[in-house]
Amino acid sequence: MKTKKWIPNVIILVLVLALYVVLSVLISTNVINPYYSGILTMVCINVILAVSLNLATGFLGQLVLGHAGFMSVGAYAASLFTMYSGLPQIISFPIALLVGGLVAVVFGVIIGVPALRLKGDYLAILTLGFGEIIRVLILAVPFTGGAAGLSGIPLLTTFTYVFILAILTVGIIFAFIHSRHGRAVIAIREDEIAAEAAGINTTYYKLLAFVMAAFFAGVAGGLYAHHIGVLDPSKFNFNYSVEILIMVVLGGMGSITGSVIAAVVLTLLPEALRGFSEYRMLIYSIILICVMLFKPSGLLGQYEFSIARIFKKLVHKKADAEKEA
Repeated sequence: MKTKKWIPNVIILVLVLALYVVLSVLISTNVINPYYSGILTMVCINVILAVSLNLATGFLGQLVLGHAGFMSVGAYAASLFTMYSGLPQIISFPIALLVGGLVAVVFGVIIGVPALRLKGDYLAILTLGFGEIIRVLILAVPFTGGAAGLSGIPLLTTFTYVFILAILTVGIIFAFIHSRHGRAVIAIREDEIAAEAAGINTTYYKLLAFVMAAFFAGVAGGLYAHHIGVLDPSKFNFNYSVEILIMVVLGGMGSITGSVIAAVVLTLLPEALRGFSEYRMLIYSIILICVMLFKPSGLLGQYEFSIARIFKKLVHKKADAEKEA
């Protein structure tokens, strides 16, 4: 008995819409107050960051430690656009997010062309240096506000915006990974020499995955800036890049589902432990260490949750039961 390919996609769409409707109703009726809705917004932003970094680190296999740098570039570019474009906010905001993503792409190409010629620790050190250079430049130039930060950013990020963009990010990267281009990226991760021998343009695909990750980080930066309203350069330091990397490693390098789950858990966990303020970071660290000790491949490894797989099993069980009857 064949399964219609569109049915699992419809189920996923219905579940996503149901989740959005439930959360939107709870927010609009103030069951979820503004504080917790802000946390949900940060959950969606972190999902975008974790899934995009997983593309470069998990699927491409390149250790990147400067993802917060791309986020900062996108945040400042998007903020300056909405503040000085003169366009109505309803028009300027989506354009600003696109501008933030494209500016991050430019920096992604600048850093990616030399960086992706390196491997392993050298690539990690170079991307780490890039993140620090960006932070120092932001401190140095006057139009970003310098050390005082950039204030007066309109608060335009809504739960609807971040939810839709988080879903789009997951969907686009999932579709990319399961395309011919995505299989080429995974082949490079598994064995770059064999992939090149098979005719795959390794330089092109490495840069493509790196630039895609930078674009979504820039968009996430724009969402973050218009959610907080004030940008502080110290936010986008090495520690924040490591936080994003931890989400990828904890969820499983090479698992989009794992990145989503880890982003949700690691955003909510510090808030859940806020009542234990003295021991909060200690408990947080112990949990991470335990996961890495007992599940070093991450929560899901390279496994992806699949509605299609579950649906096929149910259909096959039903068909078997009908045969036996």
